[in-house]
Amino acid sequence: MNPSLRNTLFLLPLLALLLAAASPAGAADAPWLRSSKGLVLGLSDGRELYAKEADTPTPIASLTKLMTAMVILDAGLKLEEPVVVTSADRDRIRGSSSRLLPGTSVSRRVLLLLALMASENRAANALARTYPGGTPAFVAAMNRKAQGLGLNQTKFADPAGLDSGNVSTARELANLVRTAMDYPLIRQYTTTWEHEVAVGRGKSRQVIRFRNTNRLLRNESWDIALSKTGYISDSGRCLVMQARIAGEPVILVLLDSWGKLSPMGDANRVRKWMEKHHRDT
Repeated sequence: MNPSLRNTLFLLPLLALLLAAASPAGAADAPWLRSSKGLVLGLSDGRELYAKEADTPTPIASLTKLMTAMVILDAGLKLEEPVVVTSADRDRIRGSSSRLLPGTSVSRRVLLLLALMASENRAANALARTYPGGTPAFVAAMNRKAQGLGLNQTKFADPAGLDSGNVSTARELANLVRTAMDYPLIRQYTTTWEHEVAVGRGKSRQVIRFRNTNRLLRNESWDIALSKTGYISDSGRCLVMQARIAGEPVILVLLDSWGKLSPMGDANRVRKWMEKHHRDT
């Protein structure tokens, strides 16, 4: 036998073992995803339908805003109280831009909507700044909430998700999403497609339309009850959703993906895989 062929035949079983060890949990035909970490959790029975590096801590970017919203709602602050956006609410970590101009006065409710729907960093920062005790007290409350939920690998450093010190795992984020589902406003605001807001002040005041960062919400074939996207360079593209796929309610967590639309593509790949698996079973 040719030595090269013999070596190849010898290595094939070893290669198969290595590939099996690297495969995510779930069915043998589990989909290939661009997200480096992820989890698909069935809500009806708690089964993990798909898992890939689900316990590896990673920056979570604007997925952070789900915890920001829960802390605000837990505090029972008046949602109709007006809040003025100031220069203190600018992104001083990454220098990202915002259409929520300093001087804009909106209700706390609108800030919550913009933080969840349009992932507005200034809205999240303004919510934290006007919390009793200010931003430091707010971030401390975020971490207390995480610990109270048993999310021991989840840490928060700022309310918007701009700091790469905001970290979690796919498995703990699934639990965070499950908890967020108990808040009707979070479900409503994360699935609102667009909202108009008057920004600025005086003669520079203008009405701007803000849109949801998750394009899947415009697709009528998707049944989405909660949604949040996230991105910073340290986290890659991230997406969490609670949706119904093939008749089954699931939580999808997709982390550290490359390509602007990759998480949406991964979500569609998961759906096709689940629909095929549902038909086969």
